[in-house]
Amino acid sequence: MQNVVFDRDLGDEYPEERGDGPDLAVVFKAAISAIRRSIVLIAIIVVTAVVLGVVATLLITPKYKASAQVLIEDQADQIIEGSELQKVGAAGWDTDRFLQTQLGIIQSRSLARVVVKSGRFAGDDSFFTELGESVPDNKGLAGSQLAASRENEAVDLLLQNLKVDLPRESRIATLTVISRDAALSAKLANLYAERYVEYNLNQKYQSSAYARQFLGDQLSEARAKLTQSEHDLNQYARAAGLIRITSQSSSGPEESALSVTNSSLVQLNEAASKAVADRITTEDRWKTLSNQPALSVPEVNSNQAIQQLVSEKTKIEGELAEEQSRHLEEYSTVKSKRAQLAELDRRISLLAESIKKSARLDFEAAAEREKSLLSRVNMLQNDALNEQDRGVQYSVLKRVADTNRALYETLLSRYNQINATAGASNNNITIVDRAEVPRDPSSPNLIINLAVALLLGLAAAGGAVFLREIFDDAIRTPDDVERKLDIRLLGLIPRLGDDEDIDERIADRRSGVSEAYRSLVTNLQYSTATGLPQVLTITSSKEAEGKSTTARTIARDVASLGKKVLLVDTDLRRPTLHRVMGEEGKSGLTDILTGNRSFDQVVVHSDIEMLDYISGLPTPPDPALILSGGGLATFLAQARERYEFVVIDSPPLLGLSDAVILASHADGVLFVIDGAGFHRGAVKSALRRLALVGANVLGVSLNRFEPRAGDSEYEYYSYNYYSYGSNDKK
Repeated sequence: MQNVVFDRDLGDEYPEERGDGPDLAVVFKAAISAIRRSIVLIAIIVVTAVVLGVVATLLITPKYKASAQVLIEDQADQIIEGSELQKVGAAGWDTDRFLQTQLGIIQSRSLARVVVKSGRFAGDDSFFTELGESVPDNKGLAGSQLAASRENEAVDLLLQNLKVDLPRESRIATLTVISRDAALSAKLANLYAERYVEYNLNQKYQSSAYARQFLGDQLSEARAKLTQSEHDLNQYARAAGLIRITSQSSSGPEESALSVTNSSLVQLNEAASKAVADRITTEDRWKTLSNQPALSVPEVNSNQAIQQLVSEKTKIEGELAEEQSRHLEEYSTVKSKRAQLAELDRRISLLAESIKKSARLDFEAAAEREKSLLSRVNMLQNDALNEQDRGVQYSVLKRVADTNRALYETLLSRYNQINATAGASNNNITIVDRAEVPRDPSSPNLIINLAVALLLGLAAAGGAVFLREIFDDAIRTPDDVERKLDIRLLGLIPRLGDDEDIDERIADRRSGVSEAYRSLVTNLQYSTATGLPQVLTITSSKEAEGKSTTARTIARDVASLGKKVLLVDTDLRRPTLHRVMGEEGKSGLTDILTGNRSFDQVVVHSDIEMLDYISGLPTPPDPALILSGGGLATFLAQARERYEFVVIDSPPLLGLSDAVILASHADGVLFVIDGAGFHRGAVKSALRRLALVGANVLGVSLNRFEPRAGDSEYEYYSYNYYSYGSNDKK
């Protein structure tokens, strides 16, 4: 059976249990409401996502895409000596396999290696950086091993950035290369197309086999000589202690030798010069200070410790003069002061001498450092002269290596020319379009990135709103009371402005706050089967949520209905009722519970007819012990006999046991929630404590309710209900 409370003023029913399934209209309305409540969060997330998308787009290094197109035919013109041109090639039914084979050749490592070698990219650090990789760190490798390692890494990197597209109904293959440099992308795409044409000629035609064989042998011999000369040069450089470095100039890469000895000599010479200057400085300083008294040295006088001792000495001298004016020289205090002065003089002299001595030590240390560095410089000068003699042989070996390299490059160039011209007139692979330097980057695309960022932002905002609705335990609206607490709403008290006084608004019978509290009293009359509970405890999860104001207002409104009402301040830790009522007495509930006074001695008649109250004075050392005794039950029994309605202003629940004890003796509990605060589960924890003692929680009074922006239903309710009959509509 459902227990339903009908709020006559709110005009709605709040069932404690709902057996009906979710209504789509209700779900849609809840979703719209959640979006309205989180519109600022949604806007922040979406704007942040879009901004991050823009920032990411700006931070991403642009990449340029260049494409070259080649025509691949399965038949080609072949020149046969003594006859006309004749069409030869693969059969028509094998065309697809032939085209797929050509795609495999284009994407092979051998062709990529040819491209890398032809462009000399393995030795170019910018090639690796422009293709999105760091420069290879081939530690421990030298000579041919280093070159081979860099070449393999360059080949792998080039294949990663190559894309070949051959449509099924076409014989034009598109070779696309992507890099961070537009010119490099176009250069690589064109090199790929050119080297593919050359590769096809080398494979199909051998019209210049003898010349290529001869050049091949010469190239092998030149390569061996070049390798040996480079090896000899490296070995001699290693033995002579010379380091080879390569620098880039306008004419190309230039190689030179770097002397470690010369570098060390320059550094030590600079250090020796500085040591000489330091020695001269410290020597002059020591000569200046050596003949001066310690206390006349400026460094001594500026020393903080000296200044402190001198200051202390001056103070002691003043005290000695004062003692001498009152006592004889043999008096104990006079002797003590003189002893202190002697000790201070000794400490000052000792410290001054140590400071002066530090100047001599600095001079001696500087002299030793100068002597050591000058000795080391002389040794390195001899080593540098010997190294210059060894550099003569290095130059001879370098010229040999350069000659072999020039010969090798000349033969290689000639060899490539012969291969390129071989069968050029009858090649079945031709370049259709050469790659052009792209003007605009292919990525990142700002429009696409913004669209993706917007979608991700909306998805993240949706997830954030969903999680917020799941984990948000704030109680701010009547719907929150029922949905999150599964408890009835009995009162909805509006929030006042910062410059409004709650007591003045309650005193105004036509104000919205006063009307709201009267509505709360009306709902309390229908909260139980017997009407208004005789003993009502009003509590909250924490302090400053308006429970004391609610207790006083309910007591006043019920008294205005002609019922005899007793208002009891049971917050024995921080009683406030005596100050609000203007009562200056020191007697109250504590005296009744401890047996110091009778019921009639502590009851105070208020200015409102039919309303009496009892304050929480005096403040006891252990309120929980007093409330848990038998005096509370006796007091409530007397209150029930004399009054029709008893309102207990209870302390907050969390952290205290007082409210739980009071709730267990009451006929009903009204739970007050601050709609303007953030509870973090405090409300549910407080309600669980009440449930443990079997307290009869009648419902909730939501104080300081303020409709949120976007909650049009509650905004309309707030304006039309709380302002009805009021002279200060908002």
